[in-house]
Amino acid sequence: MAGKPLPRLLFAAPGSGSGKTVITCGILEVLKRRGISPVSFKCGPDYIDPMFHQYVLGIPSCSLDSFFLSPGQVTSLFEKKSGQADMAVIEGVMGYYDGVAGTTTQASAYDIACLTDTPVILIVDGKGSSLSLAATVKGFLEYGKDSHIRGVILNRTSAAMAERLRPCLESLGVRLCGAVPQCEEAAWESRHLGLTLPGEQARLRERLAALAGRLETCLDIEGLLGLAGEAPPVRRHREPARKPREAKVLRRVAVARDEAFCFYYQDNLDLLEENGWELIPFSPLRDSRLPCPGISAILLGGGYPETWVKELSANRSMLSEIRLAHRQGVKLLAECGGFLYLHETLEGTDGISYPMAAVIKAHGYRTDRLSRFGYVTLWDRQGRQIGRGHEFHYWDSTLPGEDLKAVKPLSSRSWDCMYASSRIIAGFPHLCYRSNPDWILGFLDGNSLPSDTLKASCPHIF
Repeated sequence: MAGKPLPRLLFAAPGSGSGKTVITCGILEVLKRRGISPVSFKCGPDYIDPMFHQYVLGIPSCSLDSFFLSPGQVTSLFEKKSGQADMAVIEGVMGYYDGVAGTTTQASAYDIACLTDTPVILIVDGKGSSLSLAATVKGFLEYGKDSHIRGVILNRTSAAMAERLRPCLESLGVRLCGAVPQCEEAAWESRHLGLTLPGEQARLRERLAALAGRLETCLDIEGLLGLAGEAPPVRRHREPARKPREAKVLRRVAVARDEAFCFYYQDNLDLLEENGWELIPFSPLRDSRLPCPGISAILLGGGYPETWVKELSANRSMLSEIRLAHRQGVKLLAECGGFLYLHETLEGTDGISYPMAAVIKAHGYRTDRLSRFGYVTLWDRQGRQIGRGHEFHYWDSTLPGEDLKAVKPLSSRSWDCMYASSRIIAGFPHLCYRSNPDWILGFLDGNSLPSDTLKASCPHIF
């Protein structure tokens, strides 16, 4: 069923490192300058790129992930978050067709383009290539049924080369929307998990303004807006309404929010608020105490505790607060970096191990490669699927937990993971709460977990 008209574009690329995030952010800034009010989305389970979107727009960016959510949930979320925006901008993930298991298009940028019926702009890194760029574009146009690719931006390519290639590209049935030369404005800093955070980028506001100015001169902005306007009305595909849980008197969750803990899916936070939870931010780096009396739970998201481990360890009063709160029955919900923060010790990027909260009797240490990378489904000990998540971490644990089993989709690979009891859910997987909201909300509300075999207490937890 058709909904409201919504101009929209999805910026994709043949692979990671092609410049999607930088160009997407530059386009968002250009739209703001022109008085257009956009909303932004990110395909897949990424945390960092949406932070840059939010830095530009001043409003949260939302993830669209068709592994975590059903097609109906994806389109409903897209429609809901688009709200009264003048335009929607979606940033792709990895290579355009790269999806679950590396061999399917499920949860790829292409999948999201199809579900939302969004015109796609393919960003192709032209450094070291010329006519081969046309061959690349032709392959992407023809590989997927209705590729949705309507335009091309050449990155790290001179205007002169782009003009020579224009006839070759546009003969394929796409519009060449310009070329971004190799320039300082588009060179943003990175580290092992991707771009460094917005607050760590030197003079980012100034560089963003310069990037927008550059894109105004080298891209066909009017052409991009024209392609966005060709998008059909948003299709309505609503899932059956889910009744929120009945609110209780004191329903407050303290949410760790600072440079060390900043990886949160916006939709997870939205789900908690929809069900009566008040989110109260605090900083394990800077605050000496938990934010207020009466909190029922503490949410420790992922991030970079390994980078800030010395400062986190030095904040002994907060570490004591976390331990005491747990002993007094405050629920702990911790993912990846937050999970490592609960360990006895954590090795920092300097190679030194520092004392941590010591809620879990284990030690976090650095590895030389990604550990257990990718999407997972989570199963309890009775063989029931209870949620979906994603792992992406270079650090590991001497005791990563064994209350649940993580299973890779379309694979025979699986492993034990996580601590899951009536008092704590903690482990490396970043969870999608909406994949099974009753599990997370039942835990927070104090109900029993879905499996009787999950331990009420664990010998590895103080």
